[in-house]
Amino acid sequence: MTEGRAKRVSSLSGQMRFFTRLMMIILMIPTLTSLSVTAFYAVSFQESVSLMGNVAALRPKVVEEIPEKVWSVIAGRSSYLASGVDASIREINETLEDCLMRAPEGAASRITVARRTMDTLASYCAQIEMEMADEKIPVSVSETTLEEVRSVANLIGKILEDFIEDEAVEVKRKTESFQRTVLYVVVFGVLLLLVSLLFSIWAARKQKLSIDNAIGDIEQFTKELASGNLQARVRRTPVEELSGLTRDVNTMAGRLEDLVEENRQEQENLKKAELRTLQAQINPHFLYNTLDTIVWQAQSGKNEEVVEMTKSLSDFFRSSLSSGQDWVTVEQELRHLNGYLSIQKTRYRDILNYQVKADPAMKGYMILKLLLQPLVENALYHGIKYKRGGGTIRVLCKMEGEKLYFEVADTGNGMSKERLTEVLANMRSGLEMHRDPNEPEPGGGFGLYNVDQRIRLYYSLDEGLKIESGPEGTVVSFAVPALTDALGL
Repeated sequence: MTEGRAKRVSSLSGQMRFFTRLMMIILMIPTLTSLSVTAFYAVSFQESVSLMGNVAALRPKVVEEIPEKVWSVIAGRSSYLASGVDASIREINETLEDCLMRAPEGAASRITVARRTMDTLASYCAQIEMEMADEKIPVSVSETTLEEVRSVANLIGKILEDFIEDEAVEVKRKTESFQRTVLYVVVFGVLLLLVSLLFSIWAARKQKLSIDNAIGDIEQFTKELASGNLQARVRRTPVEELSGLTRDVNTMAGRLEDLVEENRQEQENLKKAELRTLQAQINPHFLYNTLDTIVWQAQSGKNEEVVEMTKSLSDFFRSSLSSGQDWVTVEQELRHLNGYLSIQKTRYRDILNYQVKADPAMKGYMILKLLLQPLVENALYHGIKYKRGGGTIRVLCKMEGEKLYFEVADTGNGMSKERLTEVLANMRSGLEMHRDPNEPEPGGGFGLYNVDQRIRLYYSLDEGLKIESGPEGTVVSFAVPALTDALGL
């Protein structure tokens, strides 16, 4: 799968936020429009009703109250000042001026006419005051003026009635306009709802298509990877949330390819280590010296020793080959080790002593074959053989929780700190340690390397052998999982 051409990367969460906000704005438009229209008409209705109420309250004051007070003055029941005519006229004028300021432009003319007519009414009332103050003027004259007051008051009342009727017509017109506007808003809201619904369907399909395409690419990649194409890679996805996944998947594929190559290399190294281990066991020097010892004992008439050593040699090679199996029980590994030590004890006699201690509970567990014998061989040839007076090799096998612990210790010459550091560095770095060419026997140096490598490769462990050494000797140990079945590679 090749890398596709670059696509613009977009975020699903960003798209969702954008679509959500857009939907909210679209759905809020009819709501806000409805609220605005309702508020506008509510204020307009309230103003008209308030204006009509104020004007309606003025009419009885003008038509009834003022003429009644003027008649009270003419009839002599009260003085002009005490009648409160001027106060009533002032109150009416103030109300008319307030209504004039609040009235719509078309209806303001009637309020203006009423206000000017109130000036005429005020002048007649002032004339009544003057006539009542002059005793020479007969009451009939004042009564005539009273009729003028009543006539002007009725005229103002008629003007106010006409204003109220006009406002009622205006309110009716506003009601009809409000109903039409509400209908328009409803229709507009329904249309917006349909548009938003269609837009939501389109946006959902678009996002689903983006996700399906990205997941489809990953599925195709996994199919190619499963078929063995380790060079397969997922093409770049336009979905931001999946870009990290595709990047990690490609990284995983690259890492898997590297691991397969590393595993192939490890398998090759493992085969080399196994071959060298087997070659070390069927070493011609070891076989030659052992047979030479058997011949020497036979010539000396030590028939029992010959039989015992021959049997040990037979057991040794039988265990080494182990029918081609890589895994043996701990008991079989110890039998192989005892055969080897028995042969070497016969050869080196007083310079070699050995002890093998094993926990009986661990003998049935499985272990990779030929792990202990190379360590014992290394201890013999490098620790005991060249030490004055010889020494002892101790082999300890015990259980440690879920692990099998093995230790090979010798009382040989040991190693200096510098030599121990060199041995550990070479073993950890994977460098084989070759024997000294002056040594007649295999130095066994590569025995440590092989055992360490096989432990780490077979058991998938980061650490194989542990080595401690000093003037009193060397201790080599390792721990492996306690297995009842052999590990398959």
